[in-house]
Amino acid sequence: MRLTDSIKTEGVKREWLVVDATDMPLGRLSSEIAHRLRGKHRPDFTPHVDCGDNVIVINAEKVRLTGRKMVTQEFFWHTGFPGGIKSVLAGAELKGKYPERVVQRAVKRMLPKTKLGTSMLTKLHVYAGDTHKHESQKPVIWDVKNLITKKNHKGN
Repeated sequence: MRLTDSIKTEGVKREWLVVDATDMPLGRLSSEIAHRLRGKHRPDFTPHVDCGDNVIVINAEKVRLTGRKMVTQEFFWHTGFPGGIKSVLAGAELKGKYPERVVQRAVKRMLPKTKLGTSMLTKLHVYAGDTHKHESQKPVIWDVKNLITKKNHKGN
């Protein structure tokens, strides 16, 4: 009987992927991105090794929030000072100065809350517009919209 082989950090080959977030539901998009950042799509996935790909998200300001989340979903954080709890509505942040934070926050909350999860998050690059600065890495276009619609209609 042979034990399962675990990959080492040095042996990981990472791809660069570009995702267009235009009119995509935030939760479904974020879960696919977190799955890819974690490396769970790989046949040699090892839970204690950062073996995921680099993901570039463009058009983050055009992501879609379903239902009434634009006016009801609220993000909280604390400054560390007494009485320093802050909050912002998801809709206000999407229309505000940093709309890419909505996608970053959603993906971050789907990754492990450890040092490994932090290192996985460094491979996520989110841009509000349709341009990015990673052309030299020769990223491949990843059609997540097609993938999500196939998963939704799988049972029908």
